[in-house]
Amino acid sequence: MKIYHNPRCSKSRQTLALLEENGVEAEIILYLNEPLTVKELKSILSKLKMKPFELVRKSEKIYKENYKDTTLSDEEWLVALVENPKLIERPIVVKGRTAVLGRPPENVLDLI
Repeated sequence: MKIYHNPRCSKSRQTLALLEENGVEAEIILYLNEPLTVKELKSILSKLKMKPFELVRKSEKIYKENYKDTTLSDEEWLVALVENPKLIERPIVVKGRTAVLGRPPENVLDLI
């Protein structure tokens, strides 16, 4: 199991704690320090069954200043997310061919 984690995010910390409380040793990927590639992000989105725009954090300053009133294709959103990883909703937990967004953190229980 992998968790795409931001230690500064309370939901991300809560999700990681929930995994640990259930005896799961997840590989922690600090995606802000280790940016995803477009290929990796496509794979994650496929497992989440989401489109790139659905994974965008619309409360982020970067979104409000640069993307709020724009219409981008899925490919353009992929590039925007890779170039601006703060825009990626978090945490994301992946197990095999399935993934969930840890909002709320209890979503992760579906993977355990």
